[in-house]
Amino acid sequence: MGERHETVIVGGGHAGLAMSYQLSRLGRPHVVLERGRVAERWRSERWDSLTFQFPNWTLRLPGQEYGGDEPDGFSSLVEVITFIERYRDAIGAPVRTNVRVNSVRRLEPSGALRLETTDGPLDADNVVVATGPYQEPVLPAVSRSLPAHVCQVHSSGYRNPRQLPPGAVLVVGSGASGCQIVEDLLADGRSVYLSVGRHRRLPRRYRGRDMFWWMEQTGALDQPLEERPEARERPNPLVTGANGGHDIDVRGYADVGVTLLGRLRGAGATRLHLADDLGAQLAAGDEGIVAFKRSVDAYVARSGLVVPEEAAAPAPPDRAPSPSIHELDLAAAHIGAVIWATGFRRDFRWIDVPVFDEQGEPVHRRGVTRCAGLYFLGLPWLHTLKSSVLCGVGDDAAYLAACIASRASVLGAPLAACDTGQPSRP
Repeated sequence: MGERHETVIVGGGHAGLAMSYQLSRLGRPHVVLERGRVAERWRSERWDSLTFQFPNWTLRLPGQEYGGDEPDGFSSLVEVITFIERYRDAIGAPVRTNVRVNSVRRLEPSGALRLETTDGPLDADNVVVATGPYQEPVLPAVSRSLPAHVCQVHSSGYRNPRQLPPGAVLVVGSGASGCQIVEDLLADGRSVYLSVGRHRRLPRRYRGRDMFWWMEQTGALDQPLEERPEARERPNPLVTGANGGHDIDVRGYADVGVTLLGRLRGAGATRLHLADDLGAQLAAGDEGIVAFKRSVDAYVARSGLVVPEEAAAPAPPDRAPSPSIHELDLAAAHIGAVIWATGFRRDFRWIDVPVFDEQGEPVHRRGVTRCAGLYFLGLPWLHTLKSSVLCGVGDDAAYLAACIASRASVLGAPLAACDTGQPSRP
């Protein structure tokens, strides 16, 4: 008989380690399989100058909170990795590093789950998929039309300006990653073009508190998706912890030399074709900051919380280029590199169990799928807004650990096969 476990956790990042903690707390045996090192994506898929988006006091996992001297500061990439490593050591997580899971399938008639790994096959009664939300870089189709001499890098492969050839750099995408990279390039003296897409601005601080404090205080982080069905399609908040944390107004980049462009629509042999939507994208981004301040003000009035008043902000100035740029000649602009800050998609093709919808997204209720023993953890909106972040994943891990513990009585007996029902998306 081969190696058998009650539970295998796939992924040794903060979600997988939080799951390990909650299972250990209930006395349930398990093993964590990590394809690289603990917190591998933080190590190998982030740029050198990355700063954590949220204050240090949000660095908390079940059983470990931030213990430094700067709770309102913002951690560097190295400090985040150190926090996660320290957590692994503190909880004694049974992690096996450099073990990649190539496939998962159901065995019949036993109902166990078979994992094919680079260390050989393992069988498990339960598998928790905790591989994170940022798995496969998204490169738009237009990337295939760019000239061969233009260096193309996804944000997950960008480290610092020194890896890029000389010349100007085009950054495509105005989310948090794209904007931090723009600032990194500016600090290196690069000429930068920014193709602005959908984004949602929030104030770094408002009425004396960080935006994340307000989200926690108002209960926004704990709202389940059923109460906010529209939230799944919204862009992530555009905030940064760089340079002590500051507001990002994309318009402001134009004041320091960045050329702002509309969405990238296509490319010819040497020219880029751009949408005439820059003004609309900037205006749409402002809607987030207005809605956020309105909700905080309403909460303060309702709760009687005593906080400073905030001076009314002036209307955002119109800094959109005039006339708008519809085409951009790469050679004339001296653009030698393009950084695609265009996000990620989930990649669960290695899971050969029928728990996915037409788009390849797992169908589940709070991480519990219709196939007994298969669970997901750490995905955006797994249950609430905070499900995928460091300070929120522990609650979902506790819920799944309880589900696994409740199945302990059937260990050693045939397990239920996949249910034919279709649970709703979370």
